[in-house]
Amino acid sequence: MGKTAYVLNGPNLNLLGTREPKIYGQAKLADVERLCRQTAKQHGFEVEFRQSNHEGEIVDWVHEAAAKDAAGIIINAGAYTHTSIALRDAIAAVKLPVVEVHISNVFARESFRHHSHIAAVASASLCGFGVTGYALAIAGLSALVTERVPGPSP
Repeated sequence: MGKTAYVLNGPNLNLLGTREPKIYGQAKLADVERLCRQTAKQHGFEVEFRQSNHEGEIVDWVHEAAAKDAAGIIINAGAYTHTSIALRDAIAAVKLPVVEVHISNVFARESFRHHSHIAAVASASLCGFGVTGYALAIAGLSALVTERVPGPSP
């Protein structure tokens, strides 16, 4: 198993720091990347940090993580969380530990955000911790990999 954690970010996350700061905070995506790299280093991981506004590109990165034998995936799929069956199917197919993360508490927001296609195939999900949730997700991935905690059953 690899020691690289893929941190994948979906649509509009490139606008962090300027997009709805009352919901998403002041941190920019570059700040999130620094946090992820620092946290990953503490857990013995390297990081592949990526963001795309294109669904197919994110699906390709999920496949790449498996092909390169990554330790696992941290994913904030943004709005694709609620709409993308293709992304859900890619995550289910790769058999890697996946931690779904959201900056805001999606359950305290609009009802369409309450459903996640990813949650059912992820090893774990968390939301509402702001960008600190990424650090928590990396720590959680480390625990999943170290303890070999089983993921969801098909």
